[in-house]
Order: sequence, then C-alpha cells, then structure tokens
Amino acid sequence: MNIHPSAIIHPKAQLGKNITIGPYCIIAEHVTIGDDTVLDNHVVIENYTKIGRNCRLHSCSVIGGTPQDLKFKGGETYVEIGDNNIIREFVTINRATEPGSITKIGNNNLIMAYVHIAHNCTIGNNVILANVATLAGHVCIEDYAVVGGGVFIHQFVQIGKYSITGGCSKVVKDTPPYLKVAGDPSRPYGLNTVGLQRHNFPKEVIHTLKTAYKILYRQGLTLQDALSRIEQELGDSQEIVHFVKFIRASKRGICR
Repeated sequence: MNIHPSAIIHPKAQLGKNITIGPYCIIAEHVTIGDDTVLDNHVVIENYTKIGRNCRLHSCSVIGGTPQDLKFKGGETYVEIGDNNIIREFVTINRATEPGSITKIGNNNLIMAYVHIAHNCTIGNNVILANVATLAGHVCIEDYAVVGGGVFIHQFVQIGKYSITGGCSKVVKDTPPYLKVAGDPSRPYGLNTVGLQRHNFPKEVIHTLKTAYKILYRQGLTLQDALSRIEQELGDSQEIVHFVKFIRASKRGICR
C-alpha cells in the first residue's frame, strides 16, 4: 500500500491490498476501496461509498457527495462502483436520495473529465461518458452505450445498450438500444452500425436491427402497431426481444 503522508483517511475506512492514495486525498469513515485501486491527488471519497478493484480515480474527483436533491433529508444512502473503472478529473458522483437506495456504476466504464452523475443513477458495464456529460437523477444507462461530450440527460431517462448519443445533445426522452441519436432535443439518426460492427455483431443481426428501425420510424405506424409488426416479422432473437421490451417499458416515451 502506497499512501502519501498528506492524505487524510478515517481509521475505520476499509482499504484493500496494493492501493495507491496520492497527495491531499480525503477518505471518510464509511468507505470501502478494493485492491489495486489508485487515487491521484485531491480525490475526495465521502461516506457510504464502495469502490471496486483496479479502478483509477484522477485528480479532484469527488465521489459520494450528498445529492443535489431538495428531497434529501439525510440518512444512509449509497454509491457503489464496480471494478476496472476509469474516473477522470473533476468527476462528481452523488449518493442516492431515499434511505437505503444506491447510485450504482458497473464495471469497465470510462467516465471522462467533468462528468456529473446525479443521485440514484444506474450505469451498466463498458459505458463511455465523454467530457462534461451531465446526468440528472434516476438516469439509467445500459451496457456499452456511448454518451458524447456536453450531453445533458433529463431525470428518469433510459439510454439503451450499444447506443451512441452525439455531443452537445439534450436528451429528454428514452433512447432505444442500438440507435444513434443527436440534437436538441435528441432525435434518431439510424442504427449505430459502426458501434455494432466494432463489437462484432453478425451482419444478419445488424440487418435485422436496421429493418426494425425502419418499421419503427419510417413506416408511419403507431408505436404499438410498429412493435407488433417487429415481433411478427423479425423473430425472437435476443436483440429484437430487448429492443421491443425496452420500448414497451418506457415511461417517458422514446425519442421520435
């Protein structure tokens, strides 16, 4: 363990093996940090935060701060971060609001500089949040999604897996899986074909998803008629099942 003498660490904080803690870091009492994690200088880890193994937290990130939510009245709420995450400079990740609830981040994510993740957000695995992406409360981002720089996401919005959101977009409706969206407000611009190819999706799966996109957005059908037609014509592959299930579960409505 390599701890700089200027770091302030509560004696009850639980630190794993082979941890590096740089100058002027502050770690509160109710904190757990996994093995092989590195904190650069001036990192602040507030109470009720759990960080997994092999993470890298860059300078001046603040993890576990109290939520910017007027409903918050104190109590134990949590931040839970998985393994192999890169958290760059000046990132802020807030605790959840309701007692016992969690702001949760999975594994293998890249969270770039100045990103803000608000209370009760859920981030999956292998997600990229580019610089200054801003997530309001209760946002959910599924696995392998990419959110561009300067994107603002409204509270309770859901972002589907393998989607990509273009920089400086304002996202006020849910983004279905596998799509590329951009704009103010965000609107769909086709399938995220390049992303799917990079993740080795078979050509036939990409073709099927393109067909689903056309049925949903280009046939002039109602949402329910489009989903029924997708189910009837495109089979029950896991990608189509997830695509339809995500849209049917949307509470805010999808971008159109």
